[in-house]
Amino acid sequence: MSIWFTTKARRGMAALTVAAGLSLGVASCGGGGGDDNKPETSASASSGEKSGPSAQQGAESNLAELKGEDGLVLTIGSAALDEGGFVTVSGEIKNDGAEATRVPIRTRGDETEIMRHGGSLGGATLVDSANKKRYYVLRDTDGRPLTTTDMPRIKPGASIPVFMQFPAPPDGTTKVTFQLPTFASAPIEISG
Repeated sequence: MSIWFTTKARRGMAALTVAAGLSLGVASCGGGGGDDNKPETSASASSGEKSGPSAQQGAESNLAELKGEDGLVLTIGSAALDEGGFVTVSGEIKNDGAEATRVPIRTRGDETEIMRHGGSLGGATLVDSANKKRYYVLRDTDGRPLTTTDMPRIKPGASIPVFMQFPAPPDGTTKVTFQLPTFASAPIEISG
């Protein structure tokens, strides 16, 4: 009976963790009532003009901007240390290309357990160079990665919110390198 209870409790915690990560991703990408005017203005300016400086102006509040294949750009908005002992990395993937595209299947990584659950960002890692450790995306009790999954085709100029959850590095570690297959790597700072 206690094994059954423990399994149910773990599944409930995993569901709660996924729900919290999704709400964080939606909240960080959705914006508030008064803030909606500013991102729309910068988004229309960056989609209307393809110059580098206008894209950099909007990226100042973000942790990193990583370029990928087929015009995809991953913008990391936050990397927050949560009370549950994990780090949630949230942001968005935008299609800066001229044609609709999908996030490459290689972003799920090459671990058998994650691969069997379809498309995801399960191949993401955080590299802690100071402590010489690499942190992989967390998984629930069924082996599903705690990341955005089943991402739709992204139209030109459109974006989708994404999140990934990792184990927390040791106390005091705030600088890590974020890596995702098919995208460039970038240093980010963990807050919280």
